[in-house]
Amino acid sequence: MPTTGYLKRLTRRLTEDLGEADAVEIAEESAATGAQRAAECCRGDEVTMHGELRSVETCSRTAKVGVKAEFFDGSDTVLLKWLGRNRIPGIEPGRKVTVRGRLAEHEGTKIIYNPYYELQGPDDE
Repeated sequence: MPTTGYLKRLTRRLTEDLGEADAVEIAEESAATGAQRAAECCRGDEVTMHGELRSVETCSRTAKVGVKAEFFDGSDTVLLKWLGRNRIPGIEPGRKVTVRGRLAEHEGTKIIYNPYYELQGPDDE
């Protein structure tokens, strides 16, 4: 009967929503680091979160408006915004990162301005 359990797990993995599976994996990894869950954090909290950068937006050299990244920890999305920068090496989509800072909120979106960050992943090994 062990193959029956294996086949059920394989079928579930092949048919489940990839975004949902990815969220579960990221949430488990985040929990293993002892980081806070974004969904449980409120405006004004000093937070440490671990997750993945889903998208990164940079600006032109002349604009110097900043770098924006969408951070996802498996529970919620937080906007990371570095002011006065046009590019940050290593801040790229798909990169795992641990961030620290004070959580703000603007128009219902959670934001951390100028977060301290630690890059995780293959480039660090």
